[in-house]
Amino acid sequence: MNGPAATDVADVIDVWSIPTDQPPDVVRRLYGLLDAEERQRADRARDPAGGGRFAVARGAVRLLVAARLGAAPADLVWHYGPHGKPEPVLPPAAEPLQVNWSGSGALALLALAVGRRVGADVERLARPGVGARIARRYFPPADAALVLDAPTPADGADRFTRLWCRREACVKVHGGRLAQGLGLPLAGPSPLRLADAAPLGPGPLRLSDVPVAGPFRAAVAADADRPFTVRHRTWQP
Repeated sequence: MNGPAATDVADVIDVWSIPTDQPPDVVRRLYGLLDAEERQRADRARDPAGGGRFAVARGAVRLLVAARLGAAPADLVWHYGPHGKPEPVLPPAAEPLQVNWSGSGALALLALAVGRRVGADVERLARPGVGARIARRYFPPADAALVLDAPTPADGADRFTRLWCRREACVKVHGGRLAQGLGLPLAGPSPLRLADAAPLGPGPLRLSDVPVAGPFRAAVAADADRPFTVRHRTWQP
């Protein structure tokens, strides 16, 4: 793995942070944009706060993707891959927009890319000690050492969560299963170039951490061997 050369021309991937704790009137408005399946998922949440967060995340995704495509948010239709990766059904003559999103409690993340598959992940910081057990068992040696040799448990939790987000983002590029990404060698400074993405699919993949607020960490990845820059913004209703 190594970073992009300074002379490389970078694509832009648009990344939106979506705060999902919103007032009831915003939740109701965004819930009204959802399709029947999304509403059922919001309604089945174990608690009202979880259902509201889901509605906000999916509603905001619809608003942002529809604005990019020049479509009505409620009219968007999603196609789901074998392991659940969603993609918008594009209208005729639309740009080849690729979409991925992730949610963790009070924060969701949306990534939009043109002409290349994209994966995004956001996670709340792991509890100290939890990540060490997972890293020791599943991560490759350099990644595990980064977590296990951290100076404090809090540092270990931070490092683990960053590496976990990177794995999830890479897996979601190919619409695969998490188990396929646990062994990927992803230690190192951001941005990264992963030359071999096996067993997910053909490489290389490009990867970047995304700075998000609060007790969260995030990452975005894309296929096609071209570096990219992240244009990161925060959505507000």
